[in-house]
Amino acid sequence: MPKKRFTVEQIIEKLCEAEVELARGKTIGLVCKQLGITDQTYYRWRKEYGGIRTDQDKRSKTWKRKMHA
Repeated sequence: MPKKRFTVEQIIEKLCEAEVELARGKTIGLVCKQLGITDQTYYRWRKEYGGIRTDQDKRSKTWKRKMHA
């Protein structure tokens, strides 16, 4: 089975969806199943991207482009 690759924006969106569902009382396992990811992937993403919002990521990319131009 081929691995799925997600963009940073997609990951952040899925993390936000997960937070909403978890706040509604759903379990991690059920939320991950709905999102089409494993529990391990959820925890890894949360560790790597947990504090990033989509608008912050876009600003970061813009800044990096300016620095390398």
